[in-house]
Amino acid sequence: MGSHDTGRQADATARPPRGPLALVLLAAAFLSGFALFAALGIWQVQRLQWKHDLIARVDARIHATPVPAPDAAAWAASTPRDQEYRRVSLHGTWLAGHDTRTQAVTEAGAGHWLLRPLRRDDGSVALVNLGFVPEDAQVAAPATHPAEVTGLLRLSEPGGGFLRRNVPAQERWYSRDVEAIAAHRGLDGVLPFFVDADAASAAQAGTPWPRGGLTVVRFRDSHLGYALTWFALALLVAGGAWRFALEERRIRRRWRDDRTMEPMDASSTNAGPRPR
Repeated sequence: MGSHDTGRQADATARPPRGPLALVLLAAAFLSGFALFAALGIWQVQRLQWKHDLIARVDARIHATPVPAPDAAAWAASTPRDQEYRRVSLHGTWLAGHDTRTQAVTEAGAGHWLLRPLRRDDGSVALVNLGFVPEDAQVAAPATHPAEVTGLLRLSEPGGGFLRRNVPAQERWYSRDVEAIAAHRGLDGVLPFFVDADAASAAQAGTPWPRGGLTVVRFRDSHLGYALTWFALALLVAGGAWRFALEERRIRRRWRDDRTMEPMDASSTNAGPRPR
């Protein structure tokens, strides 16, 4: 058997070209994969722009001159996004006997945030996070004279922490859930936000604890890495589709050449010897 016959036998065992239905399904799969990964990459680019705008907006707010905290009417007329992390001031009188401690882990160790209600001059109540308190630390009773608090406006944290629900009946708090705390303490007119007091405001307690000014304003910004990953996957799908198209083209060309050669080989085999 010659080398030409061996090559023909190897071609006979190779896969045939795919049919029209298989080609349509594979093309749809490649196109869908490319469109999906590209769309995810574009979405992450949009998220990147949004995150940078948020960081710039929050950075400007936390360093701005304090403004009066919104009352109920001002809060209803705005959106939480417009108010969050705004530097605000509060005037009022502390409500004794309504402190709430929520679990916290800070640079000072494990302990609690101390939330205390402040009756404002207009009669509404705002929860103030006076800061960090270690386990079993004693805190002085609130002063009876009017107080002034400066800090960052924060949104309520409903529900609890990760895989841990707040249990008010057992005084187990894993998040600063304003509505739940107000209901459990029997407080009326509580505004739907709390204020993280700065260090000077927390020092009004007259003891080393609570320690205010520990708010960490840090936003995770991994959108660029995610976008590059999705775009890389889209390019891989496009590259795979290109390789598949080239391979399918090669196979179809080979089969077309083989079909052309078969009649010629058959006529050569059936031809008898030439007469002398």
